[in-house]
Amino acid sequence: MLVPVASAAEAVSAEVSELRLERTEDGLYLGTSMQFVLPELAEDALYKGIPMFFVAEAQVLRDRWYWSDRQVAETTRYLRLSYQPLTRRWRLNISSVPITNSGLGVTLGQNFDEYADALAAIQRISRWKIADSSVIEGDSVHMVNFRFRLDMSQLPRPFQIGAVGRSGWSLLVSRSQRLPAESAK
Repeated sequence: MLVPVASAAEAVSAEVSELRLERTEDGLYLGTSMQFVLPELAEDALYKGIPMFFVAEAQVLRDRWYWSDRQVAETTRYLRLSYQPLTRRWRLNISSVPITNSGLGVTLGQNFDEYADALAAIQRISRWKIADSSVIEGDSVHMVNFRFRLDMSQLPRPFQIGAVGRSGWSLLVSRSQRLPAESAK
């Protein structure tokens, strides 16, 4: 009887603890803090030198009373976490375009000595521009949908085949928040 309770506790352990939206003259910025534990199978693969890929997505919708909400902006951020067993160092790459195995392209790279530090860097996003000011109407209410997930399509083929349908590889964190209309000045 204790096994179902433990698996339910694991499923609830991933959440967005804080989602901040900041409207400025040049656009809309998102900041967030997430709380999650990397799935055990993914962590084991990392320690064996296999990189893990993550995707953060933000979607901005404008409320419409007469029809479904209209999407005004959508942006994606790609992250790649890898471990170098020989040097015992962690490397986090962040890019606005998908990171391919043929090369990292234009990315921001950070090195970490500890796994906990690298994971903490993934769990925090600060001042990410998700929309230009030209698409955010000041007198309208907007909805921001944020989603963060482990990208299974970037794993090596043997892992993709073995991961299909297994909950030990799933990681999904999402949250929605309303952006109210600006008050009259």
